Amino acid sequence: MNKPMVLSLGELLWDMLPGGKRAGGAPVNFIYHATHAGAEGYAISAVGEDELGDELLEAVKANGINSVIQRNAWPTGTVDVTLKNGIPEYTIVRNVAWDHILLTRELISYVEKADAVCFGSLGLRAPESHDTIVELLKHVRPGAMKFFDINIRGDHYSKDLIEELLGYATVFKLNDAELLLLRDMFDIRQASDDEACRWFLSKYNLDYVILTAGSDFSTIVSKSGESSTLATPHVEVADTVGAGDSFSGTFAARILTGATLAEAHRSAVNTAAFVCTCDGAWPTYPETMPDYVAEAAA
Repeated sequence: MNKPMVLSLGELLWDMLPGGKRAGGAPVNFIYHATHAGAEGYAISAVGEDELGDELLEAVKANGINSVIQRNAWPTGTVDVTLKNGIPEYTIVRNVAWDHILLTRELISYVEKADAVCFGSLGLRAPESHDTIVELLKHVRPGAMKFFDINIRGDHYSKDLIEELLGYATVFKLNDAELLLLRDMFDIRQASDDEACRWFLSKYNLDYVILTAGSDFSTIVSKSGESSTLATPHVEVADTVGAGDSFSGTFAARILTGATLAEAHRSAVNTAAFVCTCDGAWPTYPETMPDYVAEAAA
């Protein structure tokens, strides 16, 4: 069986943590974990023609991440990250290389072959990358998964952008804090979590809506009427950087490789729990992933 081809579009950057810099960016995190879950993944982004860009390309390669990375005259992206009780807070530098991804025939050819494409709101904050990514989404083949992991950061979003991206999506993932913001934005304040998820599912003709609620639970509803809710396993947390992206990448790859909704959800929860026990978003995988869901139920 051929591996499904999965792409991500958007930011690639250095997280400047208190203990030093660490390679990251939600779309690339997604690809790292989708690859480990059985996909052939490619991260599409841009870095600068600078030392940080050289180092970032080396880090991506060293971690086994396939990529199509442009280089341009803008500085390589960086994010100042502070951790408060293990929860990351971000200050994202503007006008960097990944804000200027150039539309090319090469990128279009990758997108046309993809079984899934992942994108988020942050990667489209600047006009050039916005226009490139939107044009690439128009080339996604019918039936392919278009995974919108909203990943709201700071003020790098707008209602117009979110509505635009929902119009392209087949899968929509958000967390409980993002849902709180969207309740006001879309005037669905009185809806329960389940009702809000189903509102987005119906309004934007989605295949899946995924809601994660940190240390409490995650729930997935589908167009077919099937749903899955799991309590979040309690683990010893090193940090939560990349945990949501690992959930997304694992779920997408598992669905594409034939898993049921329940199986894909369980795998996603276990991967996210594992990532929380590690430093950083790209931990070395164990030979066998622990079944934290089963341990929590025991």
